Amino acid sequence: MSILAERGHARPAAPVPAPLRPVRLLRGRRGEVHRPPTRARVVAGRRPAGAPCAAPRPVPVRWPWLAGLAIGCCLVVTGLGLFSGGSASAPVPERTATVSVGQGDTLTSLAARFAPGSEPGAVVARIRELNRLDEAVLVPGLPLTVPVADPAVAAAP
Repeated sequence: MSILAERGHARPAAPVPAPLRPVRLLRGRRGEVHRPPTRARVVAGRRPAGAPCAAPRPVPVRWPWLAGLAIGCCLVVTGLGLFSGGSASAPVPERTATVSVGQGDTLTSLAARFAPGSEPGAVVARIRELNRLDEAVLVPGLPLTVPVADPAVAAAP
């Protein structure tokens, strides 16, 4: 409503306060130019995904390096295996002797006693083969045929 006076429109004596708008705090976007919400944000010189002139970046070829690294690792593992396995123990002795199993003896202890320079697992397999043993239960006093590295060791009690 306006009041008409002789000289034109009359103004109110006190200014009318403007309606309060909610204040929105922008955190983490300092220095960013205000943009409409429909426009994509450009970050560090990258173009938005939907831009018509956004060409895909060339991806560096990495697979040759990965293949070379895999082959190098395989060679290192193979070399370490050959290096550690290079000290092969003596083969299983061909000579055999018949011994009596004592109290608390196992196939491994017999293999270590009668063929000390050979691989214990191979000697145990040979003892099982010579005596046709399926299970590893040994009864004291049982005669067993075992490979012997030195004939003097078999003669000793």
